[in-house]
Amino acid sequence: QVRLVESGGGLVQAGDSLRLSCTASGRTFTFSNLAMGWFRQAPGKERKFVAGISSNGENTDYEDSVKGRFTCSRDNVNNMVYLEMNNLKAEDTARYYCAASPTSRIVYYSSGYYYGWGQGTQVTVSS
Repeated sequence: QVRLVESGGGLVQAGDSLRLSCTASGRTFTFSNLAMGWFRQAPGKERKFVAGISSNGENTDYEDSVKGRFTCSRDNVNNMVYLEMNNLKAEDTARYYCAASPTSRIVYYSSGYYYGWGQGTQVTVSS
């Protein structure tokens, strides 16, 4: 079982940057075997895929609206995954979550396939 804890959110102005972090822990999983995903959920809306990274970090994928602005990376030594967010926009305002995929590659884009959901971290962008 994996436990994920997100951090790094905050209140920023449009155009600013934030770096989200996700720490993974657990006794029965090998972090470096799992693709990881970042999702976000705005009030009243469904949780949506934002970014994903393969288990070895060589492949990433992004939702269209964040391509060129967000970068996902990972540190398999310290069981961390990151989301660097630049040129933030008001529409990026949401609670951000990381989650583990049951696969090593980025195969799934629906939150239903992911697990290990933490409490998330709130990102609020003022315009």
